[in-house]
Order: sequence, then C-alpha cells, then structure tokens
Amino acid sequence: MSNTSMSNRRLETDMFGRHVQFEYSETWVGYALFGLRVIMGWSFFYSGATKAWDPNWSVRGFLLYGIPEGNPFVDIWTVMATEWAWLLTPLNSLGLTLVGLGLIFGAFVRFAAFWGAVMMLFYWLAAFPLPNSILINYHVMYVLLLFVLGAFGAGRILGLDAWIESQPIVENNPRLKLFLG
Repeated sequence: MSNTSMSNRRLETDMFGRHVQFEYSETWVGYALFGLRVIMGWSFFYSGATKAWDPNWSVRGFLLYGIPEGNPFVDIWTVMATEWAWLLTPLNSLGLTLVGLGLIFGAFVRFAAFWGAVMMLFYWLAAFPLPNSILINYHVMYVLLLFVLGAFGAGRILGLDAWIESQPIVENNPRLKLFLG
C-alpha cells in the first residue's frame, strides 16, 4: 500500500493543561476501531448468549460464591443474589447479548458502549479486592475501550449507525445522535 492511498491527519488538542499534537493514519484508525468494535462485540455477545442459552445459569451463583473474600460490597451482592436474582439473571444475559450485537453490527454503539461500561463497572466492584492489582483490572480496560468506541463514533465505520443517522427521524431529532455513532 503506498502512502498516497492512506490519508494522514494531524490532531491538535489540549489535554490535562498541555498542548498535544500528532499525526495519524485515518485508514489504520478506521481498521483498528472496526476490529476493536467487532471483537469487543463478540466478547459481550458470546458471554451473554451462553448465559441466556443455559437454563441453569443464574447471577445467584456468582453473587453468592464468586465474590472474593473481603469484598467491601458483599452485603449488596448478597441482597442482589437473594432478592433480585429473578430480575438480574435475565437482565445480565440479555444486556450482554444486546451490547454485543450492537457493537458487532455497529448499531446504537454509544448507547451499547455506555451500558456495557456500566456492567463492567459492576463486575469491577464485584472483583474487589483485586488479586493482582490495586485498582486496575480488565474490567477497567473494557470501560476505557468502550469509551473509545463511543468517542470515535465507531458504529459509523462499516456499521449500521451511518445508515440510521441518515434516516429522517434522526435528521429531524439530532439529539438521537447521542445514542448512535
């Protein structure tokens, strides 16, 4: 691939009180965001679908027996397991599945990324105390990667969000774009 076929751009912004500028390849950023979106979508979809297809799966087992000893929120998880498992079990499997499908197909990516990040924050809180870290584990990385997908509007890259945004309902209600992209 020659340099003439790739489009390079320069980004300039202020971050944390410092001026930052760098060049990047639009082509490679596009591939990277598309790949990240699809792979993260598959991770969410597979996790949710396998839970949804297993008639014996319940959040109850994880919340009662999968929380590490010393977790500061153990009382909350116990209440969730004993009183709210009937609601949280289908919400968890359905939520993971829908976030995954949204990311895979590039539909409502910002909305999906937001709810995926919310779920990851709950999983992160349930993982305390972290066995190999003080604060950061893969749940936090998922949150940041989901933020990147939403911030870049990754659903517009070979995804349905580009088409959805061209529909009259979105053109007439530009605030709907907050959920797309």
